Amino acid sequence: MFLPIGDFPNPKGYVAWVTWLLIAANVAVYLLISLPLTALAPDPADPALRAYVDAVAHQLPPGVTLQDFVRQLSAYDLFVFEHGFKPGAPAVDDLFASLFLHGGLGHLAGNMLFLWIYGDNVEHRLGRVPYLLAYLLTGVCATLAFAALDPGSMVPLVGASGAISGVLGFYFLLFPRNVVKVFVALFPILFRTIHVNARIVLGVFVVIDNLLPLLGGAGGGVAYGAHLGGFLAGLGLAWLGERAGWRRPGGEPRDDGAAALRDARRGASPEQLARARLQMGLSLMQQGQPVAAYHHLVSAAELAPGTETARQAEAALRALTG
Repeated sequence: MFLPIGDFPNPKGYVAWVTWLLIAANVAVYLLISLPLTALAPDPADPALRAYVDAVAHQLPPGVTLQDFVRQLSAYDLFVFEHGFKPGAPAVDDLFASLFLHGGLGHLAGNMLFLWIYGDNVEHRLGRVPYLLAYLLTGVCATLAFAALDPGSMVPLVGASGAISGVLGFYFLLFPRNVVKVFVALFPILFRTIHVNARIVLGVFVVIDNLLPLLGGAGGGVAYGAHLGGFLAGLGLAWLGERAGWRRPGGEPRDDGAAALRDARRGASPEQLARARLQMGLSLMQQGQPVAAYHHLVSAAELAPGTETARQAEAALRALTG
């Protein structure tokens, strides 16, 4: 098992209020709606029950009889059928409602873990309102991508994973040097935490966890198309934002000090550029901007390996990441 459990660096002293509110909203929907309805059996006389059974009966897994399927239904299944997004009967309100419904505790927990890990950096970079709009927009794009792969399906899509995949797309482009803490459990041999470049972790998520299963026709209730659609939407919006020269909240330049290094780049040796990167990184650390500082310090260490500049950059990185 390989499970991301954190990332670094993170914006110092910054409270990602929108990320926390999104997590709270998803948890509240689960506790107040999903959990109570899951404990209730559907009313046999409810017309929605027949409509639901008629819609999904032909898509039952092998070995599952219709009688067994009906016996395990709950009132929440009918609620999901009404408010989840159905490609065969699309509705605008379902596009958004489906982003806050989940299929169970494990589904919710996994999505919220990923939102907690990656959301704060993206929110800090975009700003609170643009981040919220981007979250919702990429969630809609993810849902539409899912619908495009099976346009006549009446099986409802639920979950925040499409929108969160959009956040991952932003993260992939905007934080190429960040590091993800991954818990590795190879029972009973190995239990440890390793540090992996964020782009490698997200690349595995895209290719191994989603693209290959989609191409291989895997099912299992996982919306691979939605994950890929959301990720590509986030990646595309981040690329457009970078091309447009967006600025971070508070007027900070989006390239984290690149303008200050422009002169150093012209005709400078790698050692000179490394020293400039080191000074910029140390300055940003003192200003309480660890994310931007981290990127400059890594560049300093890579530009002049084995030098005193690189050793100072590595020492600063150790202090920054603990």
